[in-house]
Amino acid sequence: MSQKEIITAFVALGKFLQQFSEKENVQNPEVKNNAQFFDDFVALIDISQSHNGWFTPEQVYFAIQSWAEALTEENLNQWVSNYDFSNVKPKTVGLILAGNIPLVGFHDFISVLISGHKVLVKMSSNDQKLLPFLAKYLISVQPELENRITFTEGKLENFDAVIATGSNNTARYFEYYFKEKPSIIRKNRNSVAILTGKESKEDLIALGEDIFRYFGLGCRNVSKLFVPKDYDFKNFFEAIFEYGDIIHYEKYANNYDYNKAVFLMSLFKLLDNEFLTLKEDTSYASPISSVFYEFYDDLQTVKDRLKNDEDMIQCIVSDNLIENSIPFGHTQKPKLWDYADNVDTLTFLNKIQTISQKK
Repeated sequence: MSQKEIITAFVALGKFLQQFSEKENVQNPEVKNNAQFFDDFVALIDISQSHNGWFTPEQVYFAIQSWAEALTEENLNQWVSNYDFSNVKPKTVGLILAGNIPLVGFHDFISVLISGHKVLVKMSSNDQKLLPFLAKYLISVQPELENRITFTEGKLENFDAVIATGSNNTARYFEYYFKEKPSIIRKNRNSVAILTGKESKEDLIALGEDIFRYFGLGCRNVSKLFVPKDYDFKNFFEAIFEYGDIIHYEKYANNYDYNKAVFLMSLFKLLDNEFLTLKEDTSYASPISSVFYEFYDDLQTVKDRLKNDEDMIQCIVSDNLIENSIPFGHTQKPKLWDYADNVDTLTFLNKIQTISQKK
């Protein structure tokens, strides 16, 4: 099966996904196999929240539209153009996926297939339905993929390499358990934003998207702000006011009430707008409904700090204050070539044979 055929299948999937949005689901008669899949996918979206309370229709539709925009022929060809997979001998790559946001493991899934390998997937208990459904659609478009896609509910067996995502604690287990296999092991990471106080209202509204999308559950969500000494949070709070409806979602509200109570009982000083708390803290990982902040005296100090802590950071958001930072509002819109943890997945997959021989 050629890479071109695999890309064609992903392009078809992208066109299928383009039909679904929070505003309206509209069938495109040119999309393949709609009669078999369209209504079932709408139904799956509608019940996703019953499988995972955080997977509201709004969040699921956002994830779907993000992948619809990514899976174009132009994007896919641009992504693979810098790699040579002509010498790849298909291996079985095990995936242990997270389930914190909808389709969070889909990039690993398509990376394995597009590089010419077979994929063996162990889903998270928090996200068991969406990816298998999309896999069935891919197989309907390109039946040869059926021999390259396997899902398992038990432990991974009979695989040649592994990509596993989990917490810092589970990562230690993964590193031990998979020590004899080529692997990418992902741990906890968080995203930060650097502010100067000169940001426009539009910038700060966009930053709200980086904070609140997926309820802040993703590693690409901003959980920490670096702000100049004596920074006035008034403009920040005014800008993010439009996200206030998030407090009407029960699971988020429960986290807000609980974490705020814990902070107050510990006598921590808080800034609060009734749906988000800001706490001065040197840590990167803030709880749901809270963002940490830290003052800085000069920007170079922040740059040095983030460089030293780069293995803890997923994204840096700023207005071009630091190299390779992401514009406000774009953390949850990665390109296909924006790799998690800055680890080039396709290069890893392209070298599995070499790594296996060395081990």
